[in-house]
Formats: sequence, structure tokens, C-alpha cells
Amino acid sequence: MDQIQQNGKGVADSQAASAAARDKLMDELKHAIGEAEDWLKDSAKDPAPSSDNRARFDDTLRTARTDLRKLEDSIIARSRSAAESANVYVHDNPWKSVGLGAALGVVVGLLIARK
Repeated sequence: MDQIQQNGKGVADSQAASAAARDKLMDELKHAIGEAEDWLKDSAKDPAPSSDNRARFDDTLRTARTDLRKLEDSIIARSRSAAESANVYVHDNPWKSVGLGAALGVVVGLLIARK
């Protein structure tokens, strides 16, 4: 029972940490998009973009790509953590898992048969 509670606490801590990381990455990505939009507005005023503006835009795009990769890695890590927690739970509680699967199958069967 203690292991289940520890797994639950670990999952909750992991979810909170990944949510904070996701929020931070989303803020950084929004900032990068805002900078890119500013660059596009500036380039509309000046038809020949300067090398400084070009470098700033390239840096902004590079930052956005990096942030997206970090977000993707965070999502993958969170998915793996959830899968590992589910695996541990199923191994620790096989009959509960079988009962839950059977109940879910009955509910889905009833919903399908109802149509």
C-alpha cells in the first residue's frame, strides 16, 4: 500500500514539475513568436532587411525550434513516466486491473449496443 501511495505522490510531483516546465516553455515560445512578429512588422516598413534584423529573426526562429524540442522532450518524458506508473500499478494490483478492464469493456459494450 505504501508503494502505491509513493507512486501516486511521485506521479503528482512529476506532473506538477512537467506542468511548470511546459508553462515556462510556452511563455518562451510566445515571446519568440512575438519577436518574430515584430521583425516581420519592421521588415514591412523597410523592404531591404538589414543583417541585424536578419540575425535577430534567425535567432528567434532558432529559439522557437529549441523550445519546441524541449516541449516535445517534456511530453515524451511525461508519457513514459505515466506508462511506467501504470505498469507498476498493474503489476502490483493485477486483479484490480483485470476488474477495471472488464468493467470498462462492459461500459463500452453497452454504449455500442445502445446505438
